[in-house]
Amino acid sequence: MDLILWRHAEAAEPGEGDDDLARPLTAKGERHAERVAAWLGRHLAATTRVLVSPAVRAQQTARALDRKFKTVEELVPSGTAQGLLHAARWPEGREPALVVGHQPALGMTVAWLMSGSTQPWTIRKGGVVWLRGRERDGALQVVLHAALTPEML
Repeated sequence: MDLILWRHAEAAEPGEGDDDLARPLTAKGERHAERVAAWLGRHLAATTRVLVSPAVRAQQTARALDRKFKTVEELVPSGTAQGLLHAARWPEGREPALVVGHQPALGMTVAWLMSGSTQPWTIRKGGVVWLRGRERDGALQVVLHAALTPEML
């Protein structure tokens, strides 16, 4: 199973008393989301399930991909690596899953899958980490398939 983790692009800074879920992308964030979406669009399988946080900035990032997506409450900014993996159906899912979400859950998910420890690894805003799960000798192996940031494209 492929698990693609996409951190939302740059968003407006929160103001005093602002609703964190309502923060939109900046103009730079919109450009970065479009750049990464174009790359993903060329590489994602047609069967990829797209799961997105309910936060406006994540929804806007996902819309740049121009595919249907499902809003998943477990992917809120305060979500956990465990909730993310459950939503994505890792590793039992039959089709690839693209998760558009937030730090620290995205980085902790990568750390857990790559090292077995939930370390505070960071994914840059708009960045993507593509992991591939495969079975070898009866055990699940996690392979880093790709990692990129908007500036690389």
